[in-house]
Amino acid sequence: MAIDKNKPLEQQNTPDRNGSGGSNSDTASTSTRRRNKPRRDGKGSNTKTNNPTTANSAKSSSRRGGKDQANKDSQALSTAVNPEIVSSDATDDAAAIAEGGIKALGDKRIIPFMKIEKPMALLSLFMVIASIIAIAVNGLNLGLDFTGGVSADVRYEQPVEQVAVVQALADNGFDDAVVQYLGTREELLVRLPPQSDNVDGLSTSLTQALALPSNTAAISNVNIIGSQVGNEVYLNSVMSLVLALVCMLGYVALRFQFKLSLGAVLSLFHDAIVTIGIFALFGFPFDLTVLAAILALVGYSINDTIVVYDRIRENFRRVRGITPEQTIDLSLTETLRRTIMTISTVLLVVLAMLFLGGDGLYWFSVALFIGLIAGTYSSTYIASSIPLRMGLSRDDFIVKVKPEFEEEIVTFNDPKMFEQDNV
Repeated sequence: MAIDKNKPLEQQNTPDRNGSGGSNSDTASTSTRRRNKPRRDGKGSNTKTNNPTTANSAKSSSRRGGKDQANKDSQALSTAVNPEIVSSDATDDAAAIAEGGIKALGDKRIIPFMKIEKPMALLSLFMVIASIIAIAVNGLNLGLDFTGGVSADVRYEQPVEQVAVVQALADNGFDDAVVQYLGTREELLVRLPPQSDNVDGLSTSLTQALALPSNTAAISNVNIIGSQVGNEVYLNSVMSLVLALVCMLGYVALRFQFKLSLGAVLSLFHDAIVTIGIFALFGFPFDLTVLAAILALVGYSINDTIVVYDRIRENFRRVRGITPEQTIDLSLTETLRRTIMTISTVLLVVLAMLFLGGDGLYWFSVALFIGLIAGTYSSTYIASSIPLRMGLSRDDFIVKVKPEFEEEIVTFNDPKMFEQDNV
């Protein structure tokens, strides 16, 4: 049987719908119905991707769509897994799906924070060295909590101002007094530098010095704090600060990655040492309230750093086709709005305490204000740039599963087989 060249072989051998077999007859050709849809392209689908006719029509329709559709596509990030993206490693895809799917950037704007990484690193190094020199040369103006002294609980008959009490003590020879309210404006805590060890004579002298016109004072309790107790408080304060940094190092190392934990601890050390250095440089009084502010600053700064680190880990797993530096820039850009809102609300509270909180909260607020500025800066540059310089990459956040069994080709060389072949 001759094969017609004008008709493919499968058209001749394929039976039609009416049950007639494929042949060279005119009846089969005339009974064939014209398809309304395009034929399959040989790959088993009539989709737009595989069919060139529909692909061209899709391109023309997308061009006619104008800029509106393009703007809609570039406004939001795609959080679904795109089946057309073929990954070379199934582990990367599994990690991306666990975080919510592969993220497409589109036309998203990324602020290049890491472009000025080196100048900021030099600035941080200069501030840390200057702070250490100020602490070593000037020392800290330690308060009565560390040096020892006298504390007295005083109660007035009528409300009194702190400034009036301090002035009355200074007029009677008690300089450098610290006065704080104890719940109400009638009850105060008065702290003085080391005085004589005679408690009875000291109590009488303080009662006379604290007396105000038409407002008498009564001292309920007088405590003398020795220098040895002050030294123990100072050492315990330093140990508490070091222990807080070590705990932060362990937490970030277990929660994220060791490279990130080292960057977080160095940024916390930067915040604490810069705040203490400014107090040493200008001679501000350093007491337990300032130490409490530094410990609170450590907690705030690590919280801000954890938010940035969580977004860095997510983007390393979900975003494809960008460098580690661009991944960190993307993470900092996405968390920038949250950082601005957080620091703004906290600064409002700190400024309220600074101007309205009185003398008892003044230096506490000053320490927090300095530390918040340093902490926001360090979370952006120090905590993120140090892991990047240590070689942070996607491999640090994806667990590579090793196969338990590997196939091996074993070759046995039996001498008897060669002997049988020779025979």
